[in-house]
Amino acid sequence: MDKTDTPLRPNRKSLSWTQDPEGVRRSILDAARIEFVEHGLSGARVDEIAAKTATSKRMIYYYFGDKEGLYRAVIEEMYDRIRRFERSLDLAALPPDEAMAKLTGFTFDYHADNPDFVRMVMIENIHHARHLASSTKIATLNLSIIDVIRDIYRRGVAEGLFRPGIEALDIHLTISALSFYNVSNRASIRQVFGHDMGAPDVLPQRRQAAIDTVMHMLRH
Repeated sequence: MDKTDTPLRPNRKSLSWTQDPEGVRRSILDAARIEFVEHGLSGARVDEIAAKTATSKRMIYYYFGDKEGLYRAVIEEMYDRIRRFERSLDLAALPPDEAMAKLTGFTFDYHADNPDFVRMVMIENIHHARHLASSTKIATLNLSIIDVIRDIYRRGVAEGLFRPGIEALDIHLTISALSFYNVSNRASIRQVFGHDMGAPDVLPQRRQAAIDTVMHMLRH
């Protein structure tokens, strides 16, 4: 058969777009997350992201507007994921002390298991959180965890388990700080002190220390 007689093959990118638009969007976000985590917002290239997906650079811009819009969508997705996991814990069904300990342990585990989330938050802080500020979705998402903590804390105070006078935001910041630091500073602590906070024999101790610290804060 002559080259001119060769039947046309369906375009893989077009086929993926028409058959599974949500899957294409998901693929873009996954590839973008890897690119942004590795290179930051400034160093990431949309061409590289498109090359790793079943779509085109033009389609990425169609979905997200520009590189900063894509970056913001990745951050929104990452915050949405941790908030969804938190909601699945069913903390309202537990006694308040058990609920707070479970939330702290979960938060610690989530950060340890998802270092990309920590890295993206660090990158966003370099940019003075301007993309968080421009996202109404993230503001709404993150208020939900404060409401959850406030409810647990109020129940604990009412039952005489927690001391009064603590703000829900302060509890959240303490839980987040203990969990975040164990990932964000792992390399520097290993280099300075020769101590690997992520080692299998160390991680459980760090996790329990986080829970103990939060519970001590609430009780004393």
